[in-house]
Amino acid sequence: MLSELTGWSLLSGPIRAALTVAVVIGLGVLLLRRGRRWLLVGVPLAGCGAVALAVGSVWIVERVWKPFPDILDRRVYFWGGVAVLAVLLATLRAFFRCRDRRYPVTATAIALSSVVVVIAAAGQINVLFAAYPTLGSILGIPDYRTLALDQIRGTDRTAVDRDPLSPVWEAPAAMPATGAVTTGTIPPTVSRFEARPAIVYLPPAYFAEPRPLLPVLVLLAGVPGGPEDWLAGGRLVETMDSFSAQHAGLAPVVVVADATGTQFGNPACVDSHLGNVDTYLGTDVPNWVKSTFQIDPDPQGWAIGGLSYGGTCSLQLATAHPDIYPTFLDLSGQIEPGLGDHRRTVTDVFAGDEQAFRRINPLDLLHTHRYPDSAGAFVAGSADPEAQQALQLLAIAARDAGMDVHYSELPGGHTFEVWSAGLEKELPWLGRRLAITP
Repeated sequence: MLSELTGWSLLSGPIRAALTVAVVIGLGVLLLRRGRRWLLVGVPLAGCGAVALAVGSVWIVERVWKPFPDILDRRVYFWGGVAVLAVLLATLRAFFRCRDRRYPVTATAIALSSVVVVIAAAGQINVLFAAYPTLGSILGIPDYRTLALDQIRGTDRTAVDRDPLSPVWEAPAAMPATGAVTTGTIPPTVSRFEARPAIVYLPPAYFAEPRPLLPVLVLLAGVPGGPEDWLAGGRLVETMDSFSAQHAGLAPVVVVADATGTQFGNPACVDSHLGNVDTYLGTDVPNWVKSTFQIDPDPQGWAIGGLSYGGTCSLQLATAHPDIYPTFLDLSGQIEPGLGDHRRTVTDVFAGDEQAFRRINPLDLLHTHRYPDSAGAFVAGSADPEAQQALQLLAIAARDAGMDVHYSELPGGHTFEVWSAGLEKELPWLGRRLAITP
């Protein structure tokens, strides 16, 4: 019964319809009241306040603060304005001389209606990004197997090392049917970058005896965000378990590393005063993975990928360190690393040094270097023109630099609908590239 409830979709079906109904009913209750003064003063005041705050938020977020490398969907501000409208209506009714305060039922209905509208508006924003696809994901109830890191045997098992693995691999009867998720803090020994704990997916074959030397896929989240986003909206476990079920338990070991440090952090994925992210991902992460798990240490068995900021970051690592990450997956990344605009990026991150920026910018590196041993995939949403334009240009430059790359589009915008489907679509290619399958 509990599993059925936690599996309810928040993106379609009855819950999504209920969100719309809740907004309509909630606002109706808040607006409903006798009296010309309320209709002529209270309602317009609340409406103007909500519009002003929504428009002001657009200006602050997009022009002043610029916390995200992408432009937010305008519908985010609309639903945020709806939530603010509900709060203002409820607040203003408390200041108007009316029967609300004399009738506890009415006052309770007003308070509950405002809360319902705020929650429903947040649910509508979630629908836009598909960040929490199910009730269980938003409640933090996992539908996958979890293990503590110290419960996992590290590098002491007999290993099978073949290229490719699948033709010679036979799954033992005692192997679990699904993979497991664990977490671990990656010591920033060299970088000193203060990252959040990493999330690691271990496929069923990792728990076999003998154990195959599996390849590694490092995944990165966007801004705002964190490693846990790949578990919820990214449907990581579901996708990897499905792939492993089709290949006798074989799949990459997936390490979801933190490339921002905080939920809203944007260190541009470089070494700077904002944090040594490049060194963290290029040195500390591989060192920890190799010392903690029994995996394929050969760089040809390593890939890096990510969504939005994480996609940009993955291409930065692939172009700056092709000896460490010769394979990459760029899902809706930007044309260049940035803090919202080029001038601000160069000023704030590189102290105004344009040449320092060019030395780390993937497009510049692709124009000045050759990458005959690198390969990658670019994926954009069909309703995400900014990502389409950026990734098409980068794909052309990558091919000209000798990379084996391909570009594709999937239905959707700049959302987890595209990113989760993108990982699923590119897994067979990654399986071949990382020598799981021929």
